[in-house]
Amino acid sequence: MIHKGRSPHQPQVDEAAAQRAADCVVETHRALSEWLRVGMRLPEVDRFVAETHRKLGCKSCFLGYRVRGVPPFPSHACLSVNSCLVHGTAASYAEPMRAGDVLKIDIGVTCHGWIGDAAWTYVFGEPSDEVAQLTACGKESIRRGIDVLQPGKHLIEWAKVLQGYVEGECGFHLARGLGGHGIGRSLHAPPYIHNTVPSGANASEIADVMVVLRPGMLLAVEPMIGVGTGKVLQDRNGWPIHMADGSQCVHYEHDVLVTQDGPRVLTQGLEEVEDIILR
Repeated sequence: MIHKGRSPHQPQVDEAAAQRAADCVVETHRALSEWLRVGMRLPEVDRFVAETHRKLGCKSCFLGYRVRGVPPFPSHACLSVNSCLVHGTAASYAEPMRAGDVLKIDIGVTCHGWIGDAAWTYVFGEPSDEVAQLTACGKESIRRGIDVLQPGKHLIEWAKVLQGYVEGECGFHLARGLGGHGIGRSLHAPPYIHNTVPSGANASEIADVMVVLRPGMLLAVEPMIGVGTGKVLQDRNGWPIHMADGSQCVHYEHDVLVTQDGPRVLTQGLEEVEDIILR
C-alpha cells in the first residue's frame, strides 16, 4: 500500500521482529497461491487472507487504514484486478476470476508491533504473450532496483534503474505519482521512494530522490507497471487506482533492509510463490 512520507529518518529497526512480520506476509502469499482457483470472487479471497492471518498470529494493517478525506480501507488485503493497479477492495470487482485475469494482491500485516507489506501479481490461466512479458518485466525490474539499494547511494539510483529497464528496455510504463515508502512500526514511514526520476524542478521531489541510503533503513519498494501509459485515475471513494487507459498492469513489492553489506530482502520467499494459477 502506497502513501507519502518526507523525512528520511526512521526509528531503529528490530531486525528479528521485522523479519517475523515479513515472514507472515510471505506465508500469506504462499497459502494464497496454493488456494486460488478460477471462479473465486474477491470477498472469498479477502476472507481467506483474514483467516490465514489469524492462523499466523498477525492481523491486517490495511483494514480500517485511514487517509484524510476518504473512508477507512474496508478490506484485509488490496485486491486489484486487470486495469485496477492498486488499492482494490473486496467489493471493487464483482465478477469471478476467469482465465486471463490478472490479480494484484498486496498483503500488509502487523506482528508484535512491526509491519510487513509486500505485493505480488497472480495470473489465472496461461498468460498471454503480453502478460507474460509484463510480469517478467515487473519481477526483473524489482530485482535490478534492489541491487542498487546500497548504503551511501542516493534513492535516485533506484528510479534510474527502474525507469531505464521498464521504459527503456521493455517498452512498458511506470505509474506516475505512485511509489514505495519506509516501513517499520508504522505502515507508511519516510522516505518516499519515487519509481521514476523527477522530470521538473519540484523541490520536494528532488529532496526525496537525493535521500542517502543508510544501514538500518527498512523500505517497501514497489514497481507498478502498465502496458499503455503511466497515467492513473483514482476512484471517487479514494481507494482503487486504475490505469487511465484501461490497460493491463502489474504490481510487485518487497520489504528490504539496508545493511552495511547491502540490501537484504526480507520477503525473498515471494520469488518462489507459484503465481500462475492453472486450477
